[in-house]
Amino acid sequence: MAQHVLLSDPRIAAIPVRECGEPLVDLRDEKTIRLDARLADPAGAYAHVRLGVGDRLAAAQAQLPRGLRLLLVEGHRPAFLQERYFTGCLSRMRDAHPGWPADLLRAEAGKYVSPPETAPHVAGGAVDVTLCAPDGTELPMGTEVNATPPEHGEECYTDSPAISAEARGNRKALITAMTATGFVNYPTEWWHWSYGDRYWAYLTGASHARYGPIDLVR
Repeated sequence: MAQHVLLSDPRIAAIPVRECGEPLVDLRDEKTIRLDARLADPAGAYAHVRLGVGDRLAAAQAQLPRGLRLLLVEGHRPAFLQERYFTGCLSRMRDAHPGWPADLLRAEAGKYVSPPETAPHVAGGAVDVTLCAPDGTELPMGTEVNATPPEHGEECYTDSPAISAEARGNRKALITAMTATGFVNYPTEWWHWSYGDRYWAYLTGASHARYGPIDLVR
């Protein structure tokens, strides 16, 4: 598997942020993108994204072949929840790899859960999405959303060869639509796409990120 720049890489944290001030918008109000409630939280943060991200999601959906729709599983994530996810992933990695040094464990955890300080979800710039039919039936994508090691294999890698031809074709459709509208993918998670955050800035060569951490105010 190719080496990838991870969200835990110091080069990502070094990217400056020039907050553009775009608000979070509630996609439940927009009714353009289908939402999945598996990670719904009481405040509804999961259904929120930055305004520019919402516009790009609508554009990406229009790029999909007839009969396919985006299904959003999670958008904005509060910082405290990101911290909980990262700490939990770090703990699972420690259990799976006793004896690994702390820096290696942190790097391994960072393949699948971003450290809170660089997390695209906390900035409202990231979405976890999959594909579905018009009736909401999810398409085969090779793994479920969020199926990551150590509990699962590396089929979650976007370019994993260990998936079916059907899943590979579905991933290609998702990749084509999302990249055409300005999103970048986190290569260890086929479902994770972002725009305007530090990782996006690094991959696109932008001088700065447009989005920094943001709180949901309802």
